Amino acid sequence: MTLRAGALVLADGSTFEGELIGAEPRGTGRVASGEVVFNTALSGYQEIVTDPSYAGQIITFTYPHIGNYGVSLADFESRRPFCRGVVVRELARRHSNWRAEAGLDALLRAYGVPGIAGIDTRRLTRILRDHGAMAGALGPVDDDAGTAEPHHPHLLAAAEAEPGTEGVDLVAKVTTAAPYTVSAPGDTARPSVVAYDFGIKLTILRTLAQRFRVDVVPASTPAADVLARRPAGVFLSNGPGDPAAVPYAVDAIRGLLGEVPVFGICLGHQLLARAIGAETVKLPFGHHGANHPVRNLASGEIEITSQNHNFAVDADSLAGRATMTHVNLNDGVCEGIRLTDAPAFSVQHHPEAGPGPHDSAYLFDEFEALLTGGRPSLRNGAGNGARTGGGPVGADRLPARVDGLPAPDRGVAGVGA
Repeated sequence: MTLRAGALVLADGSTFEGELIGAEPRGTGRVASGEVVFNTALSGYQEIVTDPSYAGQIITFTYPHIGNYGVSLADFESRRPFCRGVVVRELARRHSNWRAEAGLDALLRAYGVPGIAGIDTRRLTRILRDHGAMAGALGPVDDDAGTAEPHHPHLLAAAEAEPGTEGVDLVAKVTTAAPYTVSAPGDTARPSVVAYDFGIKLTILRTLAQRFRVDVVPASTPAADVLARRPAGVFLSNGPGDPAAVPYAVDAIRGLLGEVPVFGICLGHQLLARAIGAETVKLPFGHHGANHPVRNLASGEIEITSQNHNFAVDADSLAGRATMTHVNLNDGVCEGIRLTDAPAFSVQHHPEAGPGPHDSAYLFDEFEALLTGGRPSLRNGAGNGARTGGGPVGADRLPARVDGLPAPDRGVAGVGA
């Protein structure tokens, strides 16, 4: 891997010099810009990089050594990465794992994602933690008129011009262009669910396909078109950016409430809240990681959860329209709601755990019970989400094959393309 001198500059002028990795930045002046956030997960870097919820953002990994086990086609969470860039302390010089088909650098190059390594990610994380997520830009500095210039003015200008994610409809950039169906092979007796694709992760689709026949529809699909499919329930997926910038989704959800059971995750949770008149707010630096403690207010149990969001539901604005079911123990943010006058509920965290713990997997069982008239569980069983007549729900419990999942656009550096 040829090292290329580069730098990351934040909008406040903070500068980090290192070596460029991944693809050459394609923006004006070979600069990549976006909202810089940090993720505290210790593993699962491929799932994080390919999570569509990172559209418009540059991902900083707080764990210092990234890329050691390579990448695999099986670990994609979408058809391609949508993040603007990747920041690491140290990129593994060589990967080693029996599942690996290529290295992380090869994946970044294959999909046009630039990155930077060799910087002090601890200092960067402290800045973002103390001052909030902010715009940044990364790119080469070898052609900078003065490599002696400490602030690299072309990068600072790009960072200052970056609009960030607030007020921007990023869902339109990641949603599917046309409906498609996902199901376990040979099973036609399961209930039908319509899943809105606001940036849906493939692990969510696999988990839903364990229980339902899933019709995935674009984010702009009107409620009438969804109801015409006569689904047993509707799922609202995760996705990137500001829920206030997706009014068409809020209108559609409002038309579904009371007509069919609804379950939302992450952005779907925020959109459901806005559909009942609640407000959403932008958090200082969001929740990005796989170890966030959340209390289930019904059972009192604490679940360790996977999270990825910058916006959240304002609990004070629920005003009797819904009850809060989960709360984040780090900062008191609303992590779940259940509507008082319609069969609908949602959570801010990711119970599908791609990557992350499986403590909250029981929420898919509660959705299944809501659709089939069964009795939902109020706890997460023996630690992984107990299903009726079965053991824990996790990656090992997913169908051996799922028909209809979208494949990665180009594979991994030509492997499996």
